[in-house]
Amino acid sequence: MKIFVTRKVPGKALEKLTSSDNEVIISEFDRPLKEEELVEKAKDADALLTLLTDRVDGELMDTAGPQLKIISNYAVGFDNVDVKAATDRGIVVTNTPSDEVNEAVAEHTWALILGLARRIVEADESTRKGGFRGWEPDTFLGTCLLGKTLGIVGLGRIGSMVARRAAGYKMKILYNKRTRDDKLEKELGVNFADIDSLLSESDFVTLHVPLTDETRHMINEETMKKMKKGSYLINTSRGPVVKEHDLVEALKSGHLMGTALDVFDNEPDIDPELIGMENVILTPHIASATWEAREKMGEQAINAILDVFGGKKPENLVNEEVWNKRRK
Repeated sequence: MKIFVTRKVPGKALEKLTSSDNEVIISEFDRPLKEEELVEKAKDADALLTLLTDRVDGELMDTAGPQLKIISNYAVGFDNVDVKAATDRGIVVTNTPSDEVNEAVAEHTWALILGLARRIVEADESTRKGGFRGWEPDTFLGTCLLGKTLGIVGLGRIGSMVARRAAGYKMKILYNKRTRDDKLEKELGVNFADIDSLLSESDFVTLHVPLTDETRHMINEETMKKMKKGSYLINTSRGPVVKEHDLVEALKSGHLMGTALDVFDNEPDIDPELIGMENVILTPHIASATWEAREKMGEQAINAILDVFGGKKPENLVNEEVWNKRRK
């Protein structure tokens, strides 16, 4: 079987693939592949191990050929893969959600919340530039988290882990999701709120939703106007959930006190005005970037391919309905 890996991934997981009785081709480029490169390399592949930077549509699947059995996406999200097109063709699609990834993203979310509240990045940059002249009573005054309200949009695996970590700060937690979760409300002490109430009452709003037609640009000029004046926005989900230009305007007007983004509307391009703002923290899509998470993701992505080749139903099957009519 021929397997094409679109980019070398960290950890030891690839060794399991390369030591199998398969033809394994790993992209020689340490960067996202251009469309024409991906099309060329995917030809005749029985399996593709893709990253979220790879756009995998029906045309690419057809170019790969009728022997393509699985698209193993090395990511939790899979909006880069046309799942319907894959299902229509009998191609299995898998992803890599895990507790290790969830923990990493939840931890990064809290790093951003704390960084915003205590102005860590601003203070660090000022100190490195020689701005520290000794203790002063009014330098880089921040916001205390104790007793503040945290709004979590999307109380899934990651959102619930974020909520658990708020307990130490005795924060009031509001959450919004499609279906109210009575069990988690009792377990975590969180309170359901409609999206307008959550935005208007929260001091910190953190986003943990997948990218869908419904969530694309759900945080925009209209919804940001509903946010509490002086509040903070954190996004570690998907960049296009936030309309970046509208966010810039909300920050410039002073309606929002600050924002922390790990993902962007048009990655890797970032609105230049955001880059120049002191009350903004920007990280390069690294929320899940821990050794533990990356190793687990690699294991899952590779095991999915080997499982499908062996006729075994893989873990984290995205298109469950395809299994009984899959290509063999």
